[in-house]
Amino acid sequence: MEVFIELSIIISITVLITGLMRLLKQPLIIGYILTGIIAGPRLLNIISSTETLSILSHMGIALLLFIVGLSLSPKVIKEVGKVSSVTGVGQVIFTTLIGFFICRLLGFSTIVSIYVAVALTFSSTIIIMKLLSDKGDMGTLYGRIAIGFLIVQDLIAILILMVIPSIPAGFDFTNLVLGTILKGVGLLVVLFLVGIYILPGITTTIAKSQEFLLLFSIGWCLALASLFHYLTFSMEIGALLAGFTLSLSPYRYEISSKMRPLRDFFIVLFFILLGSQMLFTDITRHITPIITLSAFILIGNPLIVMTLMGLLGYTKRNSFLAGLTVAQISEFSLILIALGVKVGHLTNEILSFVTAVGLITIAGSTYMILHANKIYLYISKYLGVFERKGKKVDEHKYHKDGIYDTILFGCDRIGYDLLESSKKTRKGVLVVDYNPETVIDLAKEEVHCRYGDASDVELLNELNLAKVKMMISTIPDFDTNLLLINKIRDSNKEAVILVVSHQIDEAIKLYDTGATYVIMPHFLGGHHSSMLIEKYELNLDEFLKERASHIKYLRNKKRMGHEHPRHNNH
Repeated sequence: MEVFIELSIIISITVLITGLMRLLKQPLIIGYILTGIIAGPRLLNIISSTETLSILSHMGIALLLFIVGLSLSPKVIKEVGKVSSVTGVGQVIFTTLIGFFICRLLGFSTIVSIYVAVALTFSSTIIIMKLLSDKGDMGTLYGRIAIGFLIVQDLIAILILMVIPSIPAGFDFTNLVLGTILKGVGLLVVLFLVGIYILPGITTTIAKSQEFLLLFSIGWCLALASLFHYLTFSMEIGALLAGFTLSLSPYRYEISSKMRPLRDFFIVLFFILLGSQMLFTDITRHITPIITLSAFILIGNPLIVMTLMGLLGYTKRNSFLAGLTVAQISEFSLILIALGVKVGHLTNEILSFVTAVGLITIAGSTYMILHANKIYLYISKYLGVFERKGKKVDEHKYHKDGIYDTILFGCDRIGYDLLESSKKTRKGVLVVDYNPETVIDLAKEEVHCRYGDASDVELLNELNLAKVKMMISTIPDFDTNLLLINKIRDSNKEAVILVVSHQIDEAIKLYDTGATYVIMPHFLGGHHSSMLIEKYELNLDEFLKERASHIKYLRNKKRMGHEHPRHNNH
């Protein structure tokens, strides 16, 4: 009962602190760590059941990494190919080398410098995917590249975290290579084959019962975590690989959504416990290293990625946006340092020091990513040094320069229907889309199109908006639509402007700004159905004709891959 009361108090404090974090638009992970600091021995000294919290927190990490593993589909890496591999590996190498020399200059020992330098290389896949999802940038070119090199980082982290628990003090390198690495590679091969040939069939069979699917997923996660722990590897990495083996399953979204509530609760306890272990007396001695390394992560890591992407021929804008996604350290970084403490290579003082860097960089990078477009406007003229001259590999332009009557921003789902209607008017139509695959597909259909982001002012300046007769935006982002409306209305009062919105208040503001018509998808279905009832009344034959037409329409949508958008909160 004492543990129950203790947990109740801790969770109550967590609710208050994370509520404040939401107001400040910060990741809730910061609130969890701050709760641990407040409830820890340095302040309220509430936490006494450390062993119980530790067990629960390890379950949280296992579930966290299991869900991360579900998103590590090889298909994602294949999509971004060369740039993800080069930037992922290159950023890890350069950050490690530079970070090591910085740590040595700051007076840390060689072993501590190695650990800290490697920890600085990993960025938070979960936080970045959540921010990209919130911004609607998961499908953009920079979003795909970012996810790609974050996955490459995760794979590197897997290998490092597999090896560290098996390294005793004064280890024999030959035994390490022949034992740990070979055993680890063997496990990876076996699990990869199981994930391809066995698990998809199993999940298809058991998915008929959603409860059984959830139970199987939890059992598979904990079984592999226990197996890896038994074989002297990290049980957390066993959980991650359990998720990875299920990443090719058609039910990975259902598994992820069902396990997320469990993860969200248990992961809270991990970061609370982590915060409670921070040693402020030791941190005060490391103020200079904390500030120095935080600045290196917030500024140096993005510069490394921008340089690598620039050398590969990408535009400065995509390089800048992708670079910001590595401006923080991740859960892997904290787990790496915690493992170093566990095996006796590091002290809790170093764990507290790296956690402080994590707090600063996670908070700072969140603001940078959320306001990336505004930041880019102010500094874009200084970023030319990161861009090679000549044609860029990400400048997909499949149109002739000139004046177009209609410009359509976004050509997926709603946009495709609007494009078909615009083509029937026999007027010139230019499509601008931020999904490179969509642009290539449109080009194959001989549609005038180009790759671009509607929030990119430099792109808008290239388009002849003063002469356009109709602008259509299927992008639901309110700020982007405001920018488009203002940009056109400044020089063109007569253009017809159609935009999309999901909120009534925002739709009214868009009308006030100058929109001609605001499309609200959530209300279109009911409105259309009411019109059918008024038109056909109780005539079954007419409704059956509409039914046949709608089925044909939906099958065509399915063929083109226009699924209903999924709402994933990573």
